[in-house]
Amino acid sequence: MISISIRADGVSKDFNRSSIFQDVSFSLSSPASLSITGKNGAGKSTLSKIIAGLLSSTHGSMTYSVHEKQIGIEEFKHQIGFVSPYLNLYDEFTALENLQFLSRIRTATREDGERIKELLKFVGLWNRRDGLVGTFSSGMKQRLKYAFALLHTPALLILDEPTSNLDAEGIEIVQQIILQQKKENILIIATNNNEEARWCAQQIQVGKLQK
Repeated sequence: MISISIRADGVSKDFNRSSIFQDVSFSLSSPASLSITGKNGAGKSTLSKIIAGLLSSTHGSMTYSVHEKQIGIEEFKHQIGFVSPYLNLYDEFTALENLQFLSRIRTATREDGERIKELLKFVGLWNRRDGLVGTFSSGMKQRLKYAFALLHTPALLILDEPTSNLDAEGIEIVQQIILQQKKENILIIATNNNEEARWCAQQIQVGKLQK
């Protein structure tokens, strides 16, 4: 098991000279779970991207550690799984080809083939593995994004709008993923849904000054 910790110190983000959120601070060590809440436009997705290393903060800093050794975000990205409605898949590839391509990027091993099969079955897409992703519904794409995020068994899983576009069966799959992630790793959920926010042990609200 990989032991990780992440810390935000006074993280703020401005766009076009306007403040999105200010002075966000928190510290998490595995196992842990945190929900990021706030109104639409408060900056939940923006903060999620900053935590994942996809955006830089205007002020403040993020710190990442593995087995109590501090490392940079580029190295730590190998520990992150990210799911969001705005992330794109390769529509011209099949579901299977999408995962195989990601596996090759992450240095494929012989076990990856079985892992891909296991995940496609888990998210309910094994029977559609040879279908072009461009023909998938938004809910099917969301399920495939979970398979993407889980392929390398991430120590940090970040979910932005975790149940977006999903039916009841898809939501149940997500709940299983969340329960498993919280046992030994770190889970972060960005949501304005109160029920989803309660899936996490800790909560912060963006869009106002953090104390």
